[in-house]
Amino acid sequence: MSILELFLIGVGLSMDAFAVAICQGLAMSRLNWRRAGVIAAFFGGFQAAMPLLGWALGSRFAVYIQELDHWAAFLLLGLIGANMVREALGPEEETPCDGGELDLRRLLVLAVATSIDALAVGITFAFLEVPILPAVSVIGVTTFCLSLAGVAVGNYFGARYKRRAELSGGVILIALGLKILLEHLGVF
Repeated sequence: MSILELFLIGVGLSMDAFAVAICQGLAMSRLNWRRAGVIAAFFGGFQAAMPLLGWALGSRFAVYIQELDHWAAFLLLGLIGANMVREALGPEEETPCDGGELDLRRLLVLAVATSIDALAVGITFAFLEVPILPAVSVIGVTTFCLSLAGVAVGNYFGARYKRRAELSGGVILIALGLKILLEHLGVF
């Protein structure tokens, strides 16, 4: 898997975190870079840790299902992407935005919630034998940067781009899943 593909997966996975980071930026009366850095570190850290955990789990079982790995990758990335598209096109959900102090427990819950999809991607990485350290590094750094930008965007522009970000992330993940399937079937 190329660095560009890893970056695109990182962008796709980070869209939930980006949307929540926008919300966190909305809650700030004035942009606080230190608080934005903490938010981005939580999201980036969990977005890197979850695929690592998924990879560790998937590595144990990859030998048993290697003949189906491309289908598993297609299915997992497709389902995650389709869910993101559905959420982006569905009715507006209430996103936790409050202007109070930074609640680390709440931030932990948000970071875990926005990185659950990355666990499934980590399992896919195990099936495809993707080198995990570069992969999680790219995903974590990408999510950190986009979350930091999300806080700034939220503080400056408001919630206008939340749905577009989530829709874009879903489409990217579906396209990458389809590409993996088509490569293994010999179409590409």
